[in-house]
Amino acid sequence: MTRQPHHRRRPITVLSLLLLVMAVTLGPTPSSAAGTDWWNPVARPAPDSQIGVTGEPFKGTNSQGEVRGFVDAHNHIMANEAFGGRLICGKPFSEAGVADALKDCPEHYPDGSLAIFDFITNGGDGKHDPDGWPTFKDWPAYDSLTHQQNYYAWVERAWRGGQRVLVNDLVTNGVICSVYPFKDRSCDEMTSIRLQAKLTYDMQAYIDKMYGGTGKGWFRIVTDSEQARSVIEQGKLAVILGVETSEPFGCKQILDIAQCDKEDIDAGLDELYDLGVRSMFLCHKFDNALCGVRFDEGGLGTAINVGQFLSTGTFWQTEKCTGPQHDNPIGGAAAPSAEEELPAGVEVPSYDDDAQCNKRGLTELGEYAVRGMMQRKMMLEVDHMSVKATGRALDIFESESYPGVLSSHSWMDLNWTERVYGLGGFIAQYMHGSEGFSAEADRTKALREKYDVGYGYGTDMNGVGGWPAPRGADASNPVTYPFRSTDGGSVIDKQTTGSRTWDLNTDGASHYGLVPDWIEDIRKVGGQDVVDDLFRGAESYLDTWGASEGHKAGVNLAKGASASASSSESNPFTSYAPGRAVDGNADTRWASDWSDDQWLRIDLGSTSTVKRVTLEWERAYGKSYRVEVSTDGTTWQSVWATTAGDGGLDTARFNGVSARYVRIHGLDRGTDWGYSLYEVGVYSS
Repeated sequence: MTRQPHHRRRPITVLSLLLLVMAVTLGPTPSSAAGTDWWNPVARPAPDSQIGVTGEPFKGTNSQGEVRGFVDAHNHIMANEAFGGRLICGKPFSEAGVADALKDCPEHYPDGSLAIFDFITNGGDGKHDPDGWPTFKDWPAYDSLTHQQNYYAWVERAWRGGQRVLVNDLVTNGVICSVYPFKDRSCDEMTSIRLQAKLTYDMQAYIDKMYGGTGKGWFRIVTDSEQARSVIEQGKLAVILGVETSEPFGCKQILDIAQCDKEDIDAGLDELYDLGVRSMFLCHKFDNALCGVRFDEGGLGTAINVGQFLSTGTFWQTEKCTGPQHDNPIGGAAAPSAEEELPAGVEVPSYDDDAQCNKRGLTELGEYAVRGMMQRKMMLEVDHMSVKATGRALDIFESESYPGVLSSHSWMDLNWTERVYGLGGFIAQYMHGSEGFSAEADRTKALREKYDVGYGYGTDMNGVGGWPAPRGADASNPVTYPFRSTDGGSVIDKQTTGSRTWDLNTDGASHYGLVPDWIEDIRKVGGQDVVDDLFRGAESYLDTWGASEGHKAGVNLAKGASASASSSESNPFTSYAPGRAVDGNADTRWASDWSDDQWLRIDLGSTSTVKRVTLEWERAYGKSYRVEVSTDGTTWQSVWATTAGDGGLDTARFNGVSARYVRIHGLDRGTDWGYSLYEVGVYSS
């Protein structure tokens, strides 16, 4: 859930600034196409929304055996159940019909005077016509952040228009819930996540009933990549469950003290996996016990920083970045109303302009969670993680050759793009306007071509983020209705619900049903190549997921092997002997004397193919060093080298070579100390 600015907004209160972090029974009637057109329901509630698409959805695979279709890698179908249950008005479905599903929050009647969040985000007096069905005078709209955008029939239109993967991120935020005055349930995050998961399955069953029974509908929740492929080959929509929340498993931190432990993490991951969750964020907006976050900017950033303090007892702390990646600048913009909420004598700290990185990275518990996700073949969302946390997570994945990394909605520093693709991960861009989306797609096209991957989008609908504004009917290249779907098999006309008909040119991307119209707008603005890359998204996403499921931990040939070194630091209390770097214990280490030319040699016991070496450095790291191999321990071949080592976890990859001995040869130290390694791993894969 990401805030994307689209227009100027008036100064707002602490409540608003914190909230900006995230933003009659009707019986079924027979369908005229019952029994003939599989894509039309046997019985649909009446009255109900129109779809506005004709033609059979495409099935099967292309000539290369690949699935096709668009990917929304970041959506929040059930966010109306989050934040206390009253922030997002309306439901994606209701057994009582469309009039019940698409109605405003009770406190918005009669004129929206108490629509606090609408007032905050849209300015003015906050008033609006609260009626949804059948008039929809004021909502849903591209700039209204408090009304349902994911009504099931609108999602159906997106599917009919070519989308084949939808990631439903179960979302909430306990702090937002606690400060928002209207709520009808607990603010416990995991309670909300469980409810949203259940209701997603209920929505699947609701759609199934229209098509004649269990398993017959187009909305299919999937829990593995092969199941997803089968669903897409049938021409249906594969729905994957994810999680985006600030305190997963209750892992908040107060005064830098974790409020969870490893048992909580294991129990939480097991529960989410059993619910069907296959991807998740470890932190979001506020630093927690697992990782530091990527900041928000300006006055909003200041307000979130206040929220962080009120929630955790600490403000964000920054440091100079060590590489080209950086977190968003916090900026010095004031948020007076937010700052008034601070205790007497407490002020938001000032930050140096050249210190844009969060000091907080991936914690020890965070690393445990990352490795726990790998063990369960889950995919990690790196958006919202600080660059320090993201870098460490990528280091861990690279050391294990694990591909399960996702960036789903443009909240990752783009300098990480090639590392994500190199691992086999998947990237999607936030649902920006067609001009901005096309420009960014063009900027990263060369990397997609290099790694032969498709592209995705993250709509973030129901995510209080803002969506593409209308380009105007007088634009030189507007969307012309009707138009054909990307595959050419369907005709897409304007979408009508009740008495309201939407036109992307004049209404913008007001709800999920306009996703196909937005893609057509991208084709008009950015060209067919951008759309073609998006149409390859389903295959690429499933490639990442499938490779994650198929990942096998490599056998560490070095564990327990005989080791020797040029020197070992002498200490009367602790041993820093060479064998400490291959004992499988991350708390022990080898340390050399304090001079440059030093080495650690590992005898694997027999000749093996070696392709990868991992090095977990202590603070005393090698800035310039080589990985060398030998079959006899006398003649050495350099297979990998660097002059820009920066410590942490390094992974050296090279073409497979036969070797019995592996030597880490330090040439230039990164500190005044010697070289020190917690653990060295040697792998054949």
